[in-house]
This record gives sequence, C-alpha cells and structure tokens, in this order.
Amino acid sequence: MHILHLSAVKNWGGGENHIENLCSELAISNPEIKNTIFCVRNGAFHKRLKKTNLQYMPATLWPKFDPRYFLKLGRICKKQKIDLIHIHDPSAILLAILADKFYELPPFVFSKKTSFPIKKRKKTRYKYNYPKIKKVLCVSQETQKVASAGIHDPEKLITIYHGTNINTKSTDTPFTLREKYNISKEKMIIGNIANHIRAKHLDTWVDVADTIINKEKRKEFFFVQIGTFTDRTEALKTRIKELGLDNYMIFLGYTPNASNFLPQFDISLLTSQSEGIPQVIYESFYHKTPVISTSVGGIPEIIDHNINGLLAQMHDHKKLARYIIQLSEKPLKQKSFATHAYDRLVNQFTTSNMAKETLTIYNEVLNLF
Repeated sequence: MHILHLSAVKNWGGGENHIENLCSELAISNPEIKNTIFCVRNGAFHKRLKKTNLQYMPATLWPKFDPRYFLKLGRICKKQKIDLIHIHDPSAILLAILADKFYELPPFVFSKKTSFPIKKRKKTRYKYNYPKIKKVLCVSQETQKVASAGIHDPEKLITIYHGTNINTKSTDTPFTLREKYNISKEKMIIGNIANHIRAKHLDTWVDVADTIINKEKRKEFFFVQIGTFTDRTEALKTRIKELGLDNYMIFLGYTPNASNFLPQFDISLLTSQSEGIPQVIYESFYHKTPVISTSVGGIPEIIDHNINGLLAQMHDHKKLARYIIQLSEKPLKQKSFATHAYDRLVNQFTTSNMAKETLTIYNEVLNLF
C-alpha cells in the first residue's frame, strides 16, 4: 500500500503535526506501508520535513490553484503507483479534483480537522461530496456532527481522535522562559500556543490578561504566547501597549518545537472560538500542565470540566480570568487535573491509536474501491 498525504498549507500548525505523527506511527507499526507527503515547496511544513526521515515531495503552489501543483500531483500518482490519497486540508481537495480531471487518480479520504461548517455554496458542496472522497475522517464527534450537514452520504463520516505521540516528547528548549525574559519565580506563567488566526481569538487572550492584571490588580501573573504571526498580530500588539500590559505579556512568534515549552507553563490557556481539537491540549496533558479552555468544537469531548481541566464559553474572558486566579491558589487541584488528564491521554488519545484506526479506514476504502 502506498499512501500519498496531500497538504496545500504553507504554514506549520496542528494539521501538519497530525500528518507528521500519522506517517511516523505507520512507519513503526506497519513498515510495509509506504507514506509520501506531497507538500508546498519552501513552506514551513516543507522546511520541517527536510529535517525528518519522512518521505516527501514538494510542489510549487502560487497562485492558489497553481497548475504546477496539481499536474505534478497527477504525474506522481501515476509514476509512484499511489493506491490512495489522504487529503489533509480543504484547499487540497480542489487541487486533487483538478488533478483527477487530467489523470485518473486513486480514491481519496479527507481529514476534517476543524468544526467550521461546510458552506452551502454549490461549488463548496460539490468539492466536499466529490465521488472520489470515500471517507471523511473527523477529528471529533462535534466536527462529525457539523460536517454531516454538508456531506450527502452520512456513511462516509467517522470520528478518529488525533492524539499525541508519547514516544517523541521532549522538554529540550534553547532557553528557559524565566531566564530569557526575566520572569521571577513568584510569577505564575500563563501560556498559550496558537497561530495568530481568527479561530484562536487571541483578543480574548488579551482580555483575560487585562482583567487579571488591570482590573483585579493581580500582578503575580505573566502571559506567554507562542505562534506564527499574521496580519492580526500588529493589532494585538497595539492593544497590549494601550492596556499597559507590555511588562506582563510577550509574543514569541513562530518557535520550533513549541510544545517543549509546555512544562515551563504553570497553566495552559486556550481562548479559541472555533476548533476541532487543538493538538496543544493533548500535549499539555502529556506534560501535566493544567488546562483552562473555551468549550468549543470537540474540546469538551476530552476535557471534563473540573475533572481534568476547566471550561468556559467562548469569549467569556471574565470567567477564564476567574478560573486562572482560583486555580493558581489551589496547587492540589492543579496536580489532580494534570494526573487525570495524563491518564486519559495515555489510555485514549495517542497517535498509536489514531494510526491504527486510520489504517483500518485505508483498508476498508481500498477493499471497496
């Protein structure tokens, strides 16, 4: 079996981490299966893959539907005798369809990794219901529920949680946050790892800091945010300056192996307004860093409120702030959350389980096709 993993994303994020984890796990558990990643040339994912042992092939993607990308895709499928194409993002679906118009491609499976609904536009519905897509692998039950409104055949939908690779975790970092940014031991570090995109709603992150530092006058907290800058970043930095939070918050930008910093966080805070299930929660579970999060997408499927974490409604910065203050004063509760979260992770949410379930789908699709 030769699987081609299709990515049309130029940045590095949770979706690309999923591809890397899936291919790495399959290489260990099923070395007879060949996995090749088809990625965007000179993108962050391509640059990262160069440092791995994973098989990959880059292609130019500029503009958005660059024929150099989808024509090369078709040629590779024929030359490499690809058995199945695993599409990992919405942009890649249309590129695969375009390639299929020139070349008779093998069947597709598609991973839906967000809880965004499928738009009702005719072209969008056509794309998601393209006959070559035999299965839609949803990252959570909520994602599956949302996707069901736009997928004509509900039998195509299945939930497979991604999880994290517990065998490759590291705490190695080029510096410690406290030393580099002169954060005193008396301050509690509230950390966040997320790219600066709309779904992560980092305005809520700033609102939480403003509530704690300025309104509650609790100066014993320091906020650290790690993630790729976008056109939203300057507005966030302007707000921080206007609120006088410069001495209580830093943005590190894109940082390789960002999850290695999680043990340096006292609390992992997520302020998303839309999610599938963010990888950083699984990684926080592994590193036993307690999690406070908004209850969007599939997050409530892995965090039981007040058992292995705390949940608030999206945009509710006041409740998130209150949870941070309350949890900071209860070290035993922090330890309890971390222990329950870790136990649940290793029992249910590992990439080993994810790879096994995904392989079952691959076999099912190829036996039916």
